[in-house]
Amino acid sequence: MRLLSIEPELYKFASCKDFVEEFKVGKGDLLVTSKSVYETFLAPMNLGCDVIFKRDYGAGEPTDIMVEAMYEDIAKMGLHKRVVAIGGGGVLDIAKLFAIKETVPVAGLYDGSIKIEKDKELILVPTTCGTGSEVTNISILALTKQNTKKGLAGPELFADYAVLVPELLQDIPFGVFATSSIDALVHSVESILSPKASEATRMFGYKAIEMILPGYMKIAKDGPEALGPLIEDFLVASTYAGISFGNAGCAAVHALSYPLGATYHVAHGEANYAMFTGVMFSYMEVKQDGEIAKLNKFMADILGCTPETVYVELEKLLNNLVQKKPLREYGMKEEEIELFADSVMANQGRLMANNFVELNRDKVVEIYKKLY
Repeated sequence: MRLLSIEPELYKFASCKDFVEEFKVGKGDLLVTSKSVYETFLAPMNLGCDVIFKRDYGAGEPTDIMVEAMYEDIAKMGLHKRVVAIGGGGVLDIAKLFAIKETVPVAGLYDGSIKIEKDKELILVPTTCGTGSEVTNISILALTKQNTKKGLAGPELFADYAVLVPELLQDIPFGVFATSSIDALVHSVESILSPKASEATRMFGYKAIEMILPGYMKIAKDGPEALGPLIEDFLVASTYAGISFGNAGCAAVHALSYPLGATYHVAHGEANYAMFTGVMFSYMEVKQDGEIAKLNKFMADILGCTPETVYVELEKLLNNLVQKKPLREYGMKEEEIELFADSVMANQGRLMANNFVELNRDKVVEIYKKLY
């Protein structure tokens, strides 16, 4: 049994300048980033690389339409030897597609009709503390014609280098921090419970939780201004969670969140939070022993509660970051419960295979109804 795989070489630098100098970022590189990151950290260095900004092609999380429009403009820039992405999970996921030989039509990649062949070196630098995309081989896009989000996975999508630069998160908006770090927490929980997990992958998942929850407790006690000194811990925890789920996979929380996120443009971490405890309670209706019992006790010990109340107390804690809302408050209609369940069963088999216990369509409908 394989215990663990960590594909990208992992680096950490105190400053963006240190990273740029070490990796000699410059002419011949394609830089995928945001205008704010570029103007604050990179423009003063006059790097000479080609630059493309995700937000010029649309707001929100990445879509197939956005990627194809960006690809068309990148093709006009000439050849690149490396793709360097500095940004949130959407930027990193998009950049993975630009490091492969044939990117469009995007639908061809996601339905398997286009072979994934990597032909450029890939360097990923996260500016949020949640997705773990820098250490995974998955690219998540909203597929507009299918009205859902889907993951493309393959060894060719791994970065060659994953680089952590805490300085890049110094001015992260609190809302972005909240939703992205909740995503990391969900990554840890889902990958710990996955049937593909090993003691080595769980070690990273549990360590991430051990770093995240006390940070949340500090913020709940002292307010958002407490985040500054904690941001490096959250960044590292996100990467640890990425290593855990990159090996063991995510599951129903992510699967059920994708139709909500794609249809109503709910931030990924917030969509996960909307589904999180509903899925966990559904698991425990079927099975309360094994790894879920260990996980619940581990989190309860940190939170200072009993395992029986751990998800109630966890929700109270997370509500200091993002207030949990019923699905109808996002605009979801009651008649969409069945449609969302159908979408999950049709499009998210890769994720649903990782559930702690089997969840059939009826169970998915039941979860949506309880959360509605």
